[in-house]
Amino acid sequence: MVVAAAAMGAEREARACAAFYGALGIAQPVLSCLRCLRQFAGSTAKRCKDKHLEEALLLSRALSEGLRALGEAEARPLLRCVLAFQMEATGSSSSFQKLEQIVTQLAVGKEALLAQEVGMLLAGLAPQGEVLSPGDLQSVCMFMEESSLGRQHWRQNLAVLLQRLAATLRWVLQSQPAPGGTWGYLAVKACLQLFQALPKDLAPLAWSTVGRSKALQSLLGLLLEVAWGKALNKDTRLLVGTALSMLVNTAPQPECGASAVLALFQLPDRGAGELKFGELAVEAPPILEPDGLEKLVLTRGLLMCCKTDILSCQLESFTHKACLLLDIVFPTVCALTKEQKECHYYCFQACARWLQRLRESLPAVWHLTGTRILAQDTELLWQLTQLVWDNAETPVEGVSEFIHSSFRLLLEIYHLECQHFQDKERPLYQQMLQRVVSMPWQIKARYVPLCAIVPYVGSQQVLDAYLDLPQHLLSCLSTNHLCPAAAEVYKALVRQQCAEQQDGQQGAEVALVEQWVLRWLPLLSQALRSPLPILQSNAANHLLTWTLRQLPAVQAPLAAQFGGRDTASLRAWVSLLKAQKSVLGALPLQGEALERLSCCLGAREEGIRLAALGLICSSPSTNQPLSGTEVQLLQEFLPLNLNCDSSSFRQLLQAAVRKALVRLRDSSLAQLRGKAPRGTEPGKGAGQLTQAVGFVEWLLQLSITSLSPGSNYQRKKTALLLLAAVLETCTDTWSPEKKKGQPPRTMATLLSYARQSGCWDFFSQPNLLALLSCLQDSTNEIRDLASELLVRYFPATFPEPIALSLFQLAQNALGSPRVQEAEAGAVLMKTILQKSDSSTMKSLALEAEAAPTLPNRGLCFAQHLLHMLQAQYAAACRDLLHAAATAPMHGAIAALRRCLLQVPEVAASMQAAESVQSWQELLTRLVTTARDITSFLLGTLQSQQGLGADEQAAAPSFADMGNAIGSLIMLGKGRGQQEEEEEEDSVLLSEEHSLILTCCWVSVKEIGLLLGGLAELLLAPALLARSGPLLLLPTLQTAARVFQEILLRCRHWGAVEGCSMGFTKFCAALLNHPDTELQAIPQTMLEQGLEALSGPRSSSITRRAAGFPMLFLCIVSGEASAQARPLLTRCVQTLLALATTALPQDWDQTLDLPQVCAFHVLQTLVRGTGLGGALLRHATPMVALALQGLGSPCWAMRNAAIQLFSALTSRLLGQQRSRGEGCLAEGVSLQAFLGQHPQLGAVLLSELGVAAGPAPGGPCLRPALHAVLTLLAQLQPGADGPGSLSAGFLGPLLGLAGSPIYAVRAMAAKALVPVVPPPQRRGLLLQLAQQLPAAPGRVHSHNAVHGCLLQMQALLAPASGTNGLSVEALRPVVLQLEARGWLLTPAQRCPLVRATFLQVLALLPTSFSLGFTQSIHDAVSTELGSLPLGGKPGCAELQVGLAILHQTMARFVCSEAARLADSEQIGAVCSLLRQLNPDVQLAVLSWVITGEGGTCEELEKALRLTLLESLGSVLRERRDKEFLRLYLEALLHLYRDPSSWSQEASHKLQGSSAACLEMLLHMVEAEHPGPDLLFQVLCAASLLLTRRFEDEDSTLVERWCMALEECSQSASYEVLRLAAARSLQIAGADVVQRALCTACPLLVPVALRTMWASWASCSSSWQSSGSTLKPLTCCCSISLS
Repeated sequence: MVVAAAAMGAEREARACAAFYGALGIAQPVLSCLRCLRQFAGSTAKRCKDKHLEEALLLSRALSEGLRALGEAEARPLLRCVLAFQMEATGSSSSFQKLEQIVTQLAVGKEALLAQEVGMLLAGLAPQGEVLSPGDLQSVCMFMEESSLGRQHWRQNLAVLLQRLAATLRWVLQSQPAPGGTWGYLAVKACLQLFQALPKDLAPLAWSTVGRSKALQSLLGLLLEVAWGKALNKDTRLLVGTALSMLVNTAPQPECGASAVLALFQLPDRGAGELKFGELAVEAPPILEPDGLEKLVLTRGLLMCCKTDILSCQLESFTHKACLLLDIVFPTVCALTKEQKECHYYCFQACARWLQRLRESLPAVWHLTGTRILAQDTELLWQLTQLVWDNAETPVEGVSEFIHSSFRLLLEIYHLECQHFQDKERPLYQQMLQRVVSMPWQIKARYVPLCAIVPYVGSQQVLDAYLDLPQHLLSCLSTNHLCPAAAEVYKALVRQQCAEQQDGQQGAEVALVEQWVLRWLPLLSQALRSPLPILQSNAANHLLTWTLRQLPAVQAPLAAQFGGRDTASLRAWVSLLKAQKSVLGALPLQGEALERLSCCLGAREEGIRLAALGLICSSPSTNQPLSGTEVQLLQEFLPLNLNCDSSSFRQLLQAAVRKALVRLRDSSLAQLRGKAPRGTEPGKGAGQLTQAVGFVEWLLQLSITSLSPGSNYQRKKTALLLLAAVLETCTDTWSPEKKKGQPPRTMATLLSYARQSGCWDFFSQPNLLALLSCLQDSTNEIRDLASELLVRYFPATFPEPIALSLFQLAQNALGSPRVQEAEAGAVLMKTILQKSDSSTMKSLALEAEAAPTLPNRGLCFAQHLLHMLQAQYAAACRDLLHAAATAPMHGAIAALRRCLLQVPEVAASMQAAESVQSWQELLTRLVTTARDITSFLLGTLQSQQGLGADEQAAAPSFADMGNAIGSLIMLGKGRGQQEEEEEEDSVLLSEEHSLILTCCWVSVKEIGLLLGGLAELLLAPALLARSGPLLLLPTLQTAARVFQEILLRCRHWGAVEGCSMGFTKFCAALLNHPDTELQAIPQTMLEQGLEALSGPRSSSITRRAAGFPMLFLCIVSGEASAQARPLLTRCVQTLLALATTALPQDWDQTLDLPQVCAFHVLQTLVRGTGLGGALLRHATPMVALALQGLGSPCWAMRNAAIQLFSALTSRLLGQQRSRGEGCLAEGVSLQAFLGQHPQLGAVLLSELGVAAGPAPGGPCLRPALHAVLTLLAQLQPGADGPGSLSAGFLGPLLGLAGSPIYAVRAMAAKALVPVVPPPQRRGLLLQLAQQLPAAPGRVHSHNAVHGCLLQMQALLAPASGTNGLSVEALRPVVLQLEARGWLLTPAQRCPLVRATFLQVLALLPTSFSLGFTQSIHDAVSTELGSLPLGGKPGCAELQVGLAILHQTMARFVCSEAARLADSEQIGAVCSLLRQLNPDVQLAVLSWVITGEGGTCEELEKALRLTLLESLGSVLRERRDKEFLRLYLEALLHLYRDPSSWSQEASHKLQGSSAACLEMLLHMVEAEHPGPDLLFQVLCAASLLLTRRFEDEDSTLVERWCMALEECSQSASYEVLRLAAARSLQIAGADVVQRALCTACPLLVPVALRTMWASWASCSSSWQSSGSTLKPLTCCCSISLS
């Protein structure tokens, strides 16, 4: 109301001023200035306000001369008017400053008059009492900060201001007007600005006995109450710290200020008593609920603005030379970073700020202490390094930046100290570098300190110590969240190399380029050529352009790398050219470059096409014209790329074309101004102008013609995006809400020129009709985008005939039972409302239906839609089936939602005082109607439409709903007809069932979205300040009951989800409202929900009502994130207490237990995205609860506990990102995890300790153990020391190696990896190797031996994410393994142990001695050679794990053959494949398919021939489908390159080729082997067909073609369509070419059918959602074409 009153005052002053100056000679400039000020006050967008103020400032400079000639009486009205507008603008600093300039300019020569007016204005604040309103406080702050006259007034009235501030703050603390309000914050801000602006005036009041101020003393006590927690708002408390620090700065001597600060820090620990602050004495306020935030308040405020001399002066009360910075503030900062987990951001802000203040105070601190403060053995250095390392991986947003700056500041301070004290030994650098190198590459925290270290140790030392850095940077570039950090490391190293080479050396540039080529060219080349889009894009954007700017000479070696014509070379080449253009400004496109660019524009890969398009369209200067070649390329490219299926491609295409249009527009405007832009050829300016106008016109016509009704979705969407780019760039439509992209002021000149040429008729009737046709599209994206273009750019109103036709069309569409058509009708209604005026409304004749006296269009439209909805509801009450088919309600509800919530004019009309009552009445009727519809629809589905329907709490089952809908259909269609239809029973829903379900669920969903949006819009503080409440308390209570009813009685998840979105907005609006009655509504609902959850029930709520847990989630998500979230705390604590309640002795398995319900609600809260980190405060008790629930005797409890634990794991570890296919690309280390959740570490460790300890009476199962191990296994290894928190996990995990449960042993091995820091890995491996038994008689437990080997395998595996150990480091481990070689021999009776031991040995292939290596091969050969044929050993030889041993040995033989490329080893692999042992054969085939031997061409060649040789016998026997599938898949994998077929291969098939092809086609036609095997069979037939194509084979070719047609049209299995596409890719082109070239006329139809099958495969693939099929069919079509 303060803003509104100020606005009314400014408007009244403006009217009075205009009347006063009307008869004076300066009336015209005064009126112009007043008009600008009025426009400023009436604007809502900041850009508009700034524009009008700029105009007013220019006018005031011209007006100032006229005012000087007038007397004070004549000048006073104008000054008073401008000051009134300035009072209105206290909410915006920039506007206030502009008005200050205006009033200062007008008052030249009359400064005393202006001071008098300012004093009168400020003296009038709070005329009715001493409490300042929020608006008054804002005025105090702004005049204090920005106005010299304001400061002068407050200096003269300082005592009064202090009294009023103290009275205001006291009243705010006593009344607590609103938890999220700004009243208290503004009061503290006013104190802060007062202390900052008038320090000399305040100093005597605080530090002098004579001038001591009781008002200031009272104010100090109130500020301490706020800091101690009496104010709920965290931001207000933090601001108090800054205010107190500013008050400390007023101390006349640093020692006085330091003494006062020391007293403040001692106050929380001392408790009650008197605080002596200078000469002020206040009683220490009690701490209501100690949360530790009071220390953060003091510390942060002190570090932000306290004077350096106060922080570094000596404290007198200490025995040693102490200062605030080192002895008081730093221990507090350390404690805060460990305790204040809820305020991580502010704690680490204080930490970084402490280091910054230390750097500023270094000379004073050195003078005080007389020695180094960061010497190597000091406690301070250890604490600092530990602090930054322990928190380097904190996931809280913003904290990483503080950690980054902390690393830099720490190293800088260390460097300055070493220089100052001339200390050449600097071991901190090496320690930090070694710790960085030992961390896994996936951890982002390793790259931050690495950047900080580089300038101090040099690039060469870093690269020598970190040999894997280039490869790790490559991996980081393919991981989005690691890419910026990796790019910074690269830049730091290159920058350092430049600095090292340019230190006065001759030929430094050449040497620098050579060094760059040696170190970085392979990295950049591999990244730019990569087929992985993210890697290529990140390398181009983050590295390439920066490198060319830093080292332009590296362009030549880069270009030499990308001279080929393959896809990878083109991809990299166009990226290089684009980077060059951005650096140099322009590149000539001619000759070979133009030819390659055209090739890129037609490339199959989208990324290459987009990069080439970006090269054409972009330019460093926006007024550089497009060349004729570039325009021609664009006109060739765009029509061919409108049908692209990728959404990102369309967005990037629009962005590129927008850049081209901006260049055309700006260069054309420069030509019209007579300034030839850069790049314009002499004498061709006019031609370029004509070319620009013509291209825009061509693009406009291309877009419009692509919007025809026959166009597909992709073409329409791309055309609309291009049309949006044209209208945004080439019209003069000004959008106030946009900060960038506004049209130039001279745009009208270019528009006039284009229209004189007969072009650029953007708003013609054909264009309008084309967009209107899009409003009826079946997709939301097309409709909404077309509506946005119509509303934003086209003329304000539709022509009357079009408006009438559209309105009738919208009316009909709203009555459609199809959801898409009804939504189209809603969009049409909204568009008509926005594009109509009063005359249009009269033509639509809405007033006759609604009310002739309705004051505005929005109200009239809403009234009409509400009448329509009420009529549809009445029809549904009479006959729901008929209403669902002819007039469902969801269309009208959607139209109401769009018209009320998405039209700015409607929101503005709600603020008009004359229409408030009408809106209140309409909204009340709307909410009542929504309640009636909800109760009716939900009651209908329960077959309860009587009085008891509202009392039913649980949702109906599917059977109940089916019976209810069946009854409705019988009533609607007649019983006889229904009984006839019942004879034809079907498992599918009938059309009538679908109609009723759609009507019910979509209507309920729309009601939830409508009510939530209304609450969000109408309860906003800005709207309430202007118009008062539009939704009254009873109306809001009714809406709350509607939400409650939907969430508790609805089964449909789509309806629940839509309602939940609305309910969250509803609760947020209520909880952040200043009215306590409205805040109580969601609080009461939460209490009712918790009560219902814990009470007895006769049905299963959570199983039958998906919305019940969502009720809690929506309420707690509505709390403001800046508050303490008391509802969330209350909800979680209640649920935890309920979930831990003991189960009853005789529970009913058919009903939900309250404990199970509590688990499910907790899981929903954890998975909710709106709570974020607020829920992590309760993570530890929830994890403990989940682990406890896993051991429950109740199955439902265990099931709910598993789900809760899974949700908690995802929340604690964050969203996992993957590279490629399933390779984990990030992770948090165990050290960081335990640092973030220290109490959780104790819970996990306790569970591990119990499981690993001895169990009396034999092995004891621990249900929670596997969950704990799974959580630990998802973490990454860190670089922590032996005394860290993670060290305690090592013993229990090693003890689990002997678990009798195989899954526990395996998971314990995986969990061991993050526990062992890389520097300790070698020692643990040696320890584990020594534990292995040295002889058969020393085996005490095979389980322990197996577990020990599993742990060694996990630590040695390359997937552990750290640098591998060197051969020298592993030498002791290898010696121990060689001494225990008997574990591979039959003397070890356990096959699993032998298999695992061999897997460990395989991880060290080059480390063993020649003799031991030979013994390994002999043992494997002996074992595999002794296998019986057919793999059927006798009963005495049956052993558990024997098949695994044989498969492991077979894979080992294959790997060794691929590694050594030895003919003997290759022959052994082929002989294994010829064996009839199924385990061995399957192992070899699986190894081939995974592609592990792809680098050994000799092995692949031998395997190809072996598989071809045995193909006939395998097809004849067909002993096992899985074996046949793997056999054919391996064959196809080996022949993936057509050129690998040799004459020798043809010789192997001689005589059996036709028989094999016949058997394969017979399997396709007659045997129906299943889709997966059929895929391989058809592709294998295609492979053989390419190698056998004679005239007599026409029948086989025709049969193959028929099989292709059948598979390509398969609607059930995508894998069959993929088989057809793959077969066409293999053999299609050959078949068509040979069929057309042969003399046999029967094969010509075969060629045509093959091409038809290709087309069918492509069309079906583009209708499929599968991502694999589409590119494959494209390749197929391209090869056939």
